[in-house]
Amino acid sequence: MIWNYEHIKNSFDKISQSDPLTYFAPFFILLILLELGIDLAQKKEWYNKKDAWASIVMGFGSIFLSLLAKVFYIGIYMWIYDNFRLFTLDNVWWVWILLIFADDFSFYWHHRLSHQIRILWAAHSNHHSAQSYNLAVALRQSWTEMFYKYIFWLWLPILGFHPVMMFVMMSISLIYQFFLHTEAIGRLGFLEYFMNTPSHHRVHHATNVKYLDKNHAGVFIIWDRFFGTFIKEDEEKPIYGLVQNLETYNPIRIASYEYEKIWEDIKKPISWKHRISYLIKPPGWSHDGSRKTTKDLVNEMKNK
Repeated sequence: MIWNYEHIKNSFDKISQSDPLTYFAPFFILLILLELGIDLAQKKEWYNKKDAWASIVMGFGSIFLSLLAKVFYIGIYMWIYDNFRLFTLDNVWWVWILLIFADDFSFYWHHRLSHQIRILWAAHSNHHSAQSYNLAVALRQSWTEMFYKYIFWLWLPILGFHPVMMFVMMSISLIYQFFLHTEAIGRLGFLEYFMNTPSHHRVHHATNVKYLDKNHAGVFIIWDRFFGTFIKEDEEKPIYGLVQNLETYNPIRIASYEYEKIWEDIKKPISWKHRISYLIKPPGWSHDGSRKTTKDLVNEMKNK
């Protein structure tokens, strides 16, 4: 039975007690304040006050919603682990090494497809809606993304990774990614070749056509290099936000905006094939060709 209450409760308690995010949360706030202090002292213009507050509010909202999602997926993961695992991977150091790569591989495909499938982009675009780039943006997490993202990790309990270990590793990855959201750190030498860095992630958040839908990595940039989605930050300064910015700091509007736009598209007097396409094709696709996807924009740029 999937919903074994005691089994789920015990696993959730273990995750809650061992979740490193619990211990790092105060440091996130301190580092945001430190970066803000540098920004004000040196007039860097890294922060927009309203934008930052929207990010922080969305962060608090995502904490609550992620708890609900975890309760659901713990049940699924534990059921798979108990009934279908191929191996039993114990809590030893080399299993954690395997897990960090398996987790990051899962994150890469979740992240990449969240940019290529519009209904997934409707959730993920919340994170990209900030027009400034700073540590507070790391807190601007989607309110709906966690309800589908964990699907990309379903193969890990089959291999034999325990769900508690999986959720701890996901938190470690999120902690690492927090430090990527800054303009205060330049390039990091040889680390740029195999690690995701602030420089690589600035590219990911940029709306410049040459940078669009690149550098989807979580911890290791190796996946982007291998699968052809890597581009290096160069002299062209990243412009942050969305291709069409929302122009709102209301967290509810930020969370719902792209879903509203999808609804406007699918309620048009069009075929069901086109309605489905508005859900599963890339952002920017339209049945009449009146809009442009990333691929269209890149091809236009190349043909100029």
